[in-house]
Amino acid sequence: MTELKLLIASDETPPLSVLAVASLAEVTLTVHPTLAPTSPPLLVLTNGMKLHGANVLVRYLGRTATTIPGLYQRDAFETGQIDEWLEYASIFSSGSEYEGACKYVDGYLLHRTFLVGQSLSVADIVVWSYLAGAGKRWESLMKSKKYQNLVRWYKMVSTEHAVFLGELTATYTKKKDSAPAKTKEIEQGLSSNKQTVSSRPEVDLPDAEMGKVCLRFAPEPSGYLHIGHSKAALMNQYFAQRYNGKVIVRFDDTNPAKESNEFVDNLLIDIKTLGINYEKVTYTSDHFPQLMAMAEKMIKEGKAYIDDTPREQMQKERMDGIDSKCRNNSVDENMRLWKEMISGSERGLQCCLRGKLDMQDPNKSLRDPVYYRCNPLPHHRIGSKYKIYPTYDFACPFVDSVEGITHALRSSEYHDRNAQYYRIQEDMGLRKVHIYEFSRLNMVYTLLSKRKLLWFVQNGKVDGWDDARFPTVQGIVRRGLQIEALIQFILEQGASKNLNLMEWDKLWNINKKIIDPVCPRHTAIVEEGRVLLTLLNGPENPFVRVVQKHKKYEGAGEKATTFTKKIWLEQADASAISVDEEITLMDWGNAIIKKINKGADGSVSELIGVLHLEGSVKTTKLKLTWLPEIDELVPSTLVEFGYLITKKKLDEDEDFVDVVNPNTKKEIAAFGDSNMRNLKRGDILQLERKGYFRCDVPFIRPSKPIVLYSIPDGRQLTKG
Repeated sequence: MTELKLLIASDETPPLSVLAVASLAEVTLTVHPTLAPTSPPLLVLTNGMKLHGANVLVRYLGRTATTIPGLYQRDAFETGQIDEWLEYASIFSSGSEYEGACKYVDGYLLHRTFLVGQSLSVADIVVWSYLAGAGKRWESLMKSKKYQNLVRWYKMVSTEHAVFLGELTATYTKKKDSAPAKTKEIEQGLSSNKQTVSSRPEVDLPDAEMGKVCLRFAPEPSGYLHIGHSKAALMNQYFAQRYNGKVIVRFDDTNPAKESNEFVDNLLIDIKTLGINYEKVTYTSDHFPQLMAMAEKMIKEGKAYIDDTPREQMQKERMDGIDSKCRNNSVDENMRLWKEMISGSERGLQCCLRGKLDMQDPNKSLRDPVYYRCNPLPHHRIGSKYKIYPTYDFACPFVDSVEGITHALRSSEYHDRNAQYYRIQEDMGLRKVHIYEFSRLNMVYTLLSKRKLLWFVQNGKVDGWDDARFPTVQGIVRRGLQIEALIQFILEQGASKNLNLMEWDKLWNINKKIIDPVCPRHTAIVEEGRVLLTLLNGPENPFVRVVQKHKKYEGAGEKATTFTKKIWLEQADASAISVDEEITLMDWGNAIIKKINKGADGSVSELIGVLHLEGSVKTTKLKLTWLPEIDELVPSTLVEFGYLITKKKLDEDEDFVDVVNPNTKKEIAAFGDSNMRNLKRGDILQLERKGYFRCDVPFIRPSKPIVLYSIPDGRQLTKG
């Protein structure tokens, strides 16, 4: 780890922005309060050269950081934007302009996750530092809920980089708020923080060295990324950041029957959506020539053999610990059959390559596992060049070692295969790669097997891999989940090895806390059975008021509400009203219902009443949503979803097809307020008294309804 001297004025504390960027960049700063009062901070480099000024130091540290790609150095436009933010951030130090700056940045972040581009930069860290350094003033503003976007962003930065920033913030703000003799205590706090950063994190990787950890996220391109994969991806990033290491994305493309370029492309989209910073993308198929050479070497060394035992018989023999009849074939015979496999001949198609390990080992994964199989299907990247493909068991330990992986993160379901992984690496004569296990993420009423998810796609039970009922990243985002909520949900679980069956309610509750403070409010009325209420003393001529879309958050914008003599109510609300009852029409005032007309089936067909705007809303039992009788109402389809299966957790041998839920989607025709024609795909909103929704199909023309997907709020126990 690099260690540099930071000289500061004798009457100042070290600038938090410099400390924070240094912490993220894995640079240790030793603070020396030796400069004259009011002097700018000075950084002494290892070669003795010096740099002056907080922003200059931040840029230097950002440029040299290898822990987080693009922390400062980007394309010309984004680097220019970062520079603009560094200059602007100083406004937070002006007491009179502090809240104005908060309001500006809050509005800027309405539709953004980061200040510049799609990833963390020193711009985020510097603005974050000014807020964190404000201590009690910023804490008070966070509690006031005035700047929800800014708070969301601040918490996201704090949470994702807590191991670097948490103790640093606590030490800095505590001393800033309390002591006059603060420099020494800040330096002590820095020393403590330095220890936190340079030592191992709370959960250790075995034999990990700072700056030398290399991890891989290795999905098979046979489906889209789902919530379980998300945990694996984020855990790799978690350890890479904490050990100043790197992550490689590798596609484990060894089964041409299940894989495609569509899956590769969408997995990369999903990885980007999760914000995973990776060094490069590789493919197991890049190593096919070396893997074949290794297989041939092991045949010649007597560590592998060709077996033509039928698959079912082979499985039974492995279970019973019975040697194959082919186990002791000569090397020459094995090489002859190996060439038959390579050519894809009729004889070769009857064979597979097995490792010669130990058929009596209590761990059945060590009972001569299959290394290679024939498969005449073309590969999605390399076509029909090969007729044989390595198994995951053979390819993974080889590629992990030759690509320089130091630690392979695997879910604990592979625990029994760890011994096999190490044994195969040993037989290959390769460098050992450490395995670190973490618990697989399991969700109630949810299938995470790609084979089972593919069944739903192929049988038309869902509309595709991005269906809102699917646990794929694209599916749950389409349902209305914010990525910040998913990241928070997964990181809260940490790197535990305990098996978890998680409730969706917790995830959706986190999501609600993110969207509720900022999403606009709208109104929709169910079309079926809607009832017209005539207000006898209502406005003869319609009038419009412009009101806030969110009463507690100006950043949500404004909407126009039309007030008319005749208004629409839902049948359920109309049926709950009694003659002469006083009700409240939300965002208008009270009205008294004078007459209720009903149809032959007993449902309400018409209401007649009078406005009573001087009435108190506190005295009414019914507070009802309504819409004006105008032509500009927006036809809408409200879509509610259920779980794809009816059982909370499948038994080990249970067939999921037996518990497929036949009713997973419900569409309700409705009319929305006229402002909803401005919704864009992906917009999140709350329909008053109905809940949260995401716009899936925006307004195109009056004859085509907009489509709104219901977003669970963590309390809807029957929904997925």
